[in-house]
Amino acid sequence: MSSKRSLVRRTAAVLAAGGAALVLAACGSEDTGSAGHGGHAAKSPSASAPASPVGQGGHNAADVAFAQGMIPHHRQAVEMAALAPTRAESAEVKKLAEEIRKAQDPEIKTLTGWLTAWGEQVPAEGAADHSGHGGSGSAGAGGMMTAEEMTKLKDAKGKAFDTAFMELMIKHHEGAVAMAGTEKTDGSFPDAKKMADAIITSQSAEIARMNTLLGKG
Repeated sequence: MSSKRSLVRRTAAVLAAGGAALVLAACGSEDTGSAGHGGHAAKSPSASAPASPVGQGGHNAADVAFAQGMIPHHRQAVEMAALAPTRAESAEVKKLAEEIRKAQDPEIKTLTGWLTAWGEQVPAEGAADHSGHGGSGSAGAGGMMTAEEMTKLKDAKGKAFDTAFMELMIKHHEGAVAMAGTEKTDGSFPDAKKMADAIITSQSAEIARMNTLLGKG
């Protein structure tokens, strides 16, 4: 009696094992044929990326143009701001210049990081030629200073520097605000659109502040 029970148990165990093996084999066959959910998910982005206008990281051509244009634009603003400590007479102008430097230096690093992650070209140091840059086709593109204007600013001191610095920085900021507006309208990368919004807010406020200091507010 016990031997029969033992036989039944062994038979059941063999059948169970065989059933499990068949299930595993079926799963394996299904995975092999369809690459499974994991395999399919891993392959989808690379397979669809070449045809996608947005591309890696959810950015588009407008985001690239914004980053490539804003980097040299910010670099020039930082270069201008660096002149203030030794040339400006007004404490307000010195304070403003320091605030501009502190705001735009980190943004340059962020913009550079985006372009690097996207596999796009980062503007070389000194590439902010003073005739203009990406994003605008008009004369004095983006409010960028010419080489002559930069030389005059470097040669100015005291009140003359204060006035020239603010007048030139207002044009510079207006160019940045326009570029940021284009990014908000045409861009798709959320962080870039967020930066554009912050640029519009902060630099518009600085424009109003400089106009007040110049007696135009």
